[in-house]
Amino acid sequence: MEHYDTRGTPEAFARSVGAFHLLTATLSGQEAGEWTHGELEEHLQEAGRALMRQLLQDHLDLRAIREEEHLAVRPGLRVTGPEGRPRPWRERGHERWLSTVFGHVRVRRVAHRGPGAGNVHPADVLLSLPAGRHSAGLRRLAVVEAVRGSIDQALAAVGRQCGPVLGKRRLEELVVEAAADVDGFYRARIPLPCSRDMPLVIQADGKGVVMRPEALREATRRKAAQAAAAGRRGRLAPGEKPNRKRMATIACVFDTRPAPRRPHDVIGPPEGRSGRRTRRPRPRAENKWLTASLVKPPEEVIGEAFGQAQARDPHHLRDWIVLVDGARHQLDVIRTEAARRGVTIHVLIDFVHVTEYVWAAAHAFHKPGSREAEAFTADRLTAILAGHAARVADELLALADQAHLATSPREAVITCHRYLTGHLDQLHYDTALEAGWPIATGAIEGACRHLIADRLDITGARWGLAGAEAVLKLRAVTSNGDLDTYWTFHTTREHERLYPNPDQATYRLTA
Repeated sequence: MEHYDTRGTPEAFARSVGAFHLLTATLSGQEAGEWTHGELEEHLQEAGRALMRQLLQDHLDLRAIREEEHLAVRPGLRVTGPEGRPRPWRERGHERWLSTVFGHVRVRRVAHRGPGAGNVHPADVLLSLPAGRHSAGLRRLAVVEAVRGSIDQALAAVGRQCGPVLGKRRLEELVVEAAADVDGFYRARIPLPCSRDMPLVIQADGKGVVMRPEALREATRRKAAQAAAAGRRGRLAPGEKPNRKRMATIACVFDTRPAPRRPHDVIGPPEGRSGRRTRRPRPRAENKWLTASLVKPPEEVIGEAFGQAQARDPHHLRDWIVLVDGARHQLDVIRTEAARRGVTIHVLIDFVHVTEYVWAAAHAFHKPGSREAEAFTADRLTAILAGHAARVADELLALADQAHLATSPREAVITCHRYLTGHLDQLHYDTALEAGWPIATGAIEGACRHLIADRLDITGARWGLAGAEAVLKLRAVTSNGDLDTYWTFHTTREHERLYPNPDQATYRLTA
């Protein structure tokens, strides 16, 4: 369908011109001359929004008049519905409300009707009107604010900017609807190419979100029901879970420029650095891409991360580095996905996790916070970075035997020994440092804080599954810097779903 002529006339915008003249008369009056700049801003915000709403209303009324005039002089024009059936009858004056960023406006248009068929409004296609009342601009504003802060804060922000145009429940529904095309958007998006000498890094992690009982996974819900049936207790037992969270899986992919380092660039001596040797910088993440889900299993989320990496390096010419926290299930999923795609990966345990185990072992021999504990830990961590993890593990066990440690501190040493020897094939930090690869999962840890803790984990929040998944996806899109592009994609797909037949009206609407 082609657009009909919308050139305006002075009479069509008479109300808008009158509102503008009233505004200028107010500003030039004696009373306005005594206002502070804050009062001027407040008045202009309210009156300016009313003026913009009137301009939009006048334009919509003009389009309605021209549509009616155009059809009056062309009685033989044929209109068909999305299913291909003709609509031979016409009715003028069909109205619907549209809530916009300027306020509420009425859209009047001609309805084309037929026996046993729904009405067709060609003007709706031209305007790409939504299925509901709220405009695209208002929906985007609501989504941006709801993803940034709480729903109540988002509702207040929309009210300050647009007036009372949106309710809380509808705002929550708009957020869910806005996330409908995120998966399709990233399936269709092609990443920017990158040099083959830049490593490709994949990281994944999980974080719990407090959910409503009906949104918990079945196993968690059963445990919560069993705990409730056992009676209320004032305090959980050590190690007991409250069974009110659902795990979200977060994964990220990024490029990085090689930044070769030495062990002493990572672990400084306890007495401090001398300054005679410059500390080499760590590798930095570039073109970071995030994905996250509460609904999808970890296998699917990690598969999406591998899909993003595959799109960046389809011929597997780059080094693929996978950084994990050591969870066995996560390692199994990653290896399975790599084998399925036929790609060689270099798996590394997050070095920060290794340091926690070594510190716990150090406290078995030395007082926590002492210089001796710091020196003990620094020496062992430096050796691990140099590629001697097996030797360090054996030395720790030998020292425990020599010191005749008690059961509790000895258990910390045994745990560290078990951790190091169980992950020797993922502790090749000497190779990673020489090649300039990252050795810590700071990117995914930061993503967990930003995507989950800063929004989904705010005080008092308990989520339904659809709302939490939508907010999580949209925060990931925003973090990726893709919100503007995604919104264009989403509104295009929404238009195609609402108006699947491009020939809904087969006549020209241009005079």
